[in-house]
Amino acid sequence: MLQVPGKQRLYLSLRGTTLTEAHLSSRTTADPLCRFYNPKLGRILYNGSDISQLSLSHYRKEVSLVAQEPSLFNGTIRENILLGVDEDLAADEHVHQACRDAEIHDFIVSLPEGYNTEVGTKGVALSGGQKQRLSIARALIRNPRLLLLDEATSNLDAETEKAVQAVFEKTRSDRTMVVVAHRLATVQNADVIFVLGDGRVMEKGDHATLVRKRGLYYQMVSLYDPS
Repeated sequence: MLQVPGKQRLYLSLRGTTLTEAHLSSRTTADPLCRFYNPKLGRILYNGSDISQLSLSHYRKEVSLVAQEPSLFNGTIRENILLGVDEDLAADEHVHQACRDAEIHDFIVSLPEGYNTEVGTKGVALSGGQKQRLSIARALIRNPRLLLLDEATSNLDAETEKAVQAVFEKTRSDRTMVVVAHRLATVQNADVIFVLGDGRVMEKGDHATLVRKRGLYYQMVSLYDPS
């Protein structure tokens, strides 16, 4: 049973022990939390309630997903950011703030058409990092209570990733965050880290606790940072 406490300062990070396991943990964590399907065994509780018993439309209004591969559609930058967003959040000031938080606003206003720039099919006119930052802006403008980050910063350069992570940290008191990542820098500030392997939780704890255990997580830290 996975319990996701709403409106609490909980920031979860999950990591597979290999690239394949990381991908599997991503799909098996993010997909059921988005209710793309219901788990065959066990339950997922959100703020004490089984999510399969909640109104799907109401639940999804409280959830935002930033996937590793952003989904953009043929239309303008503004239209892509506001996809599925309530009218009360569609004002320019909200759009611009979300884009500032995602470190993409300055790039957008530098374009001749600004927010009315056409992105092309699947965002072909943008780089991978630009598409990812638009996806992050789309998630942030909805002000979700549950933010799911599935390798959300993997396509960003180190400087931009650091700036975006700072936004996530600054706003995490207002939401629950579930993060799937295999960049150790992404998970080190988590309140709880789950190390996944062989289809089960191998270790659980915060960064300092897991390093002291000198187990699997410690081995991964040593591999990435031998010092």
